Amino acid sequence: MNRATVAGVSVGDGLDVAVVGALNVSPESFYAGSVVVDDDGLLRVAEAMARAGAAWLDVGAMSTAPYLEARIPAELEAERLHRALGLLATRLGLPLSADTSRIAPARAALDAGARLINDVAGLRADPALAGLVAEAGAGLVLMASPAAGAPVDDDSEPIAAVRDSLERGLARARAAGIPDERILLDPGIGFFRGGSIAWPDWDCRVLADLPALLTLGRPLHVGVSRKSLIGALAGVPDPADRLPGTLAATAAAVLAGAHVIRAHDVAETVQAVRVAEALRRARERAAAGVA
Repeated sequence: MNRATVAGVSVGDGLDVAVVGALNVSPESFYAGSVVVDDDGLLRVAEAMARAGAAWLDVGAMSTAPYLEARIPAELEAERLHRALGLLATRLGLPLSADTSRIAPARAALDAGARLINDVAGLRADPALAGLVAEAGAGLVLMASPAAGAPVDDDSEPIAAVRDSLERGLARARAAGIPDERILLDPGIGFFRGGSIAWPDWDCRVLADLPALLTLGRPLHVGVSRKSLIGALAGVPDPADRLPGTLAATAAAVLAGAHVIRAHDVAETVQAVRVAEALRRARERAAAGVA
């Protein structure tokens, strides 16, 4: 069975799909509605996510959207993460994750109370990050993404390119001593751009083919919340107007086998996830011939 325990939460086959609340303390983030920079607002939003059923919270301090020029100094990212996670760790009884690919911000996050690192670069951006995660006993979300500055491989089917990226990330994690049972895999929706396949089509094909990633043996963590994919498919340029499309894509991901959904809108997403996973379980029982 594909199962893992990250930040003290067990996820995977046979368990309820977990919903992760996405919070940003970076004003540069693509969705302004997810940004909270003051302490009172951060606590208020985090507590609402906890009440709505978030399994853990994922805090970002620098935008990772591939189409934005939003890189900030590592020291500033580290300062933002340490402040936000330190506040949440002392006031909120919910596990915390840090969305970062750099070792200094990751160290600051872990020191402040984070128990999971969500790395959109798949341990490729900072070679020392894998060792830090292993030493801290933290969980890890490994995301598929093309190599920095490299074009998307036009000779690969989307799911094959994603699988190759994840296999390489898993190899880096294992070499550093991170146990498989602390790793989740993310297909990197929105991050593969610039090839001959238009990126919305790429992302749709990856979501449709998610079952092909289950053979990697790790639970799947999927983020589609208010992303540009939704805007492109539905003709909605403003991320603030993309909730209906987000819920549709979320349901599709769950039906295709996702075990964890990262979301800005926790209450609405939990509702969509529960319906989709009930349908998934009914389909699985029917396939197994169970009444």
